[in-house]
Amino acid sequence: MKIKTLSLIMLLSVTVNAAPVELHQFDSPKQEADYRTLIQELRCPQCQNNNIADSNATIATDMRAKTLELLKQGKSKDEVVDYMIERYGNFVTYDPPLTPATIMLWLLPLILIALGLCVVLRRKKNKPQAVNFEQNIAKPFAHLAQDEQKRLNQILNKEEK
Repeated sequence: MKIKTLSLIMLLSVTVNAAPVELHQFDSPKQEADYRTLIQELRCPQCQNNNIADSNATIATDMRAKTLELLKQGKSKDEVVDYMIERYGNFVTYDPPLTPATIMLWLLPLILIALGLCVVLRRKKNKPQAVNFEQNIAKPFAHLAQDEQKRLNQILNKEEK
């Protein structure tokens, strides 16, 4: 009994999750080939990285229907893509045109890396030099007698080791 129930649940879940199959009537094999090519090349605005052929989103379904409608009206593939770009923006193509916005998207990271390198190099340039004990620290002890200075040097050298 448990196995039958489990089998029934699995069967129902597969049927519920299955993607709907769209059946279309094409006027010619070229029209069908153009349709298949376009739905692979156009990106779903909702799913973002899925093409409209692989997406089950409502907007992808509408885009597939509109693609077929435009092709049946005699529009070329380029005209269909132009329509989709006009309606949904450059995002619907996987190869957006070169615009000032896309140029900035490519150049901004390079500019930020160059600025970061400038900051790092400038910090290295302004880094304080190593302190020389005999020149800088021993000066305040110049008034000590020679044997006292030797003793002080011995003590400081032991602490450094």
